[in-house]
Amino acid sequence: MSTRGLPDWLDPVVDAARTVRPTQLSRFLPPEDGRGRQSAVLILFGEGARGPELLLMERAGSLRSHPGQPSFPGGALDPEDGDPQTTGPLRAALREAEEETGLDPAGVQLFGVLPRLYIPVSEFVVTPVLGWWRAPSPIGVVDPAETARVFTVPVADLTHPAHRVTVVHPSGHQGPAFTVESALVWGFTAGVIDRILHFAGWERPWDRSRQVPLDWRA
Repeated sequence: MSTRGLPDWLDPVVDAARTVRPTQLSRFLPPEDGRGRQSAVLILFGEGARGPELLLMERAGSLRSHPGQPSFPGGALDPEDGDPQTTGPLRAALREAEEETGLDPAGVQLFGVLPRLYIPVSEFVVTPVLGWWRAPSPIGVVDPAETARVFTVPVADLTHPAHRVTVVHPSGHQGPAFTVESALVWGFTAGVIDRILHFAGWERPWDRSRQVPLDWRA
């Protein structure tokens, strides 16, 4: 990992990654007894026609875990990824991103990781890996059985108050969400984006009373 040569606008993200505590990101933290499947996601920042942007994908509707949900590229660590406590998540994040979106890992500069978080419904212990798309490459759906769509979202859209809502799960749980690129980004992915925007100082005031109910199958 290296922060050398990053664009200046990423400085707040670099600083946040160095200082943020797990409890500041989520109330769902890895079990202390070590349970959970080690995994990683790639939070890839690029520079698009409208400025800074993030790479997202939409999971295939046929998947057993989080079907049809927009997410960061990522997945479980494989044995060949190496030590889950050191470089394993970095390799896994790049490998999964290549498998799911077709991007060339050689053009990605990893510059930080966020604290490990937990997704109770799937029992994944997730390491969010931060990357800069230094040399963009073509992206698209590699395997339709896994991925329905690959797309980028301008950070300007993510911070725009008109694109921010609160989702209400049938269980009663509420969380931040984004209506961007004809998608509703919610759950783990939206929670991480929300915290990055907050701690990077990019967040704009938005109406948290605007609620969107989630389908019971969500």
